[in-house]
Amino acid sequence: MGFVTLPEVALPSGRRADLMALGEDGEILIVEIKSSVADFRVDRKWPDYRAHCDRLFFAIPPDLDPAIMPGDAGLMVADGFGAEVLRDAPTHKLAPATRRALTLRFAGLAADRLHALGDAGLGKGL
Repeated sequence: MGFVTLPEVALPSGRRADLMALGEDGEILIVEIKSSVADFRVDRKWPDYRAHCDRLFFAIPPDLDPAIMPGDAGLMVADGFGAEVLRDAPTHKLAPATRRALTLRFAGLAADRLHALGDAGLGKGL
């Protein structure tokens, strides 16, 4: 889909997105991963993610019934090899200031993680 992604992104609200994606045009997606019916039923925090993205998706494994997932979010079926979008997510454009803050958060987190990988390599004599 042309997005770069980061897993486990802390949001300004204190929530943590399973996956955040940044598009070439600055669009921000959040993907909430659900592994089971029980996982979905106990999670009531996902509506809060809408304030931090242009589009919200759920990703579920192939053996989970897609009918249980909310119809007002996008839906992907994913496994260890890839994902397929079953339903596109409605767009709720972020305010420019929010988009800028989230984009800077995304960039800073990516740079910190890359730096940490480099530091780990230095410790091994690389």
